[in-house]
Amino acid sequence: MNNHQRLDDGMSWRIVGRLEAGQSQVQICREFNLTPSVVYDLWKQFQDTGSIERKPGQGRPRATKATEKRYLAIIARRNRGAKASQLSRDLYAATETRVSRVTVSKRLHETGLFARRPVVCVLRTPTNRRVRLAWCREHRDWSMDQWATFLFTDESRFSLNTDSRRMFIWREPGTRYLPSMSAKSTIMAEGV
Repeated sequence: MNNHQRLDDGMSWRIVGRLEAGQSQVQICREFNLTPSVVYDLWKQFQDTGSIERKPGQGRPRATKATEKRYLAIIARRNRGAKASQLSRDLYAATETRVSRVTVSKRLHETGLFARRPVVCVLRTPTNRRVRLAWCREHRDWSMDQWATFLFTDESRFSLNTDSRRMFIWREPGTRYLPSMSAKSTIMAEGV
């Protein structure tokens, strides 16, 4: 457990009780699988305030409001191929709230949208299925010598530049193979 995770009240009071009983912080850290700073901060807060309650409003205020977070999710779903920097500019144009592309990505992650490469696959049309089945039936009786002359390739892409120029789309987990998430439909929707 790290410093940023919040202990529940029951565990916090158990730790404070053991510290008051004279148990060492190192023993408590081992027993509860905590870092020493968590136990130290909890004990210091209890000694200073007499309470384990966290003060309301601690931490930096968010750069975006809930409505702006919803707006980002809406425009990302409408234009799935938009980059985070473009969505940041769109948000600024609409609400005059300036945020970084990293903040845009974090807010979209909170709503369940992640930038992923779209699937490039052959569309399974009835004609395509018929042709593939016919090819399989033609070649099902081939011998090992005939297959030895046939070459299957696995093409990989390598880039020496940092910018791979690959297209990414904003999509939810589990929607990878939906027809609306394919590269072809994304390009057609954007009008590229």
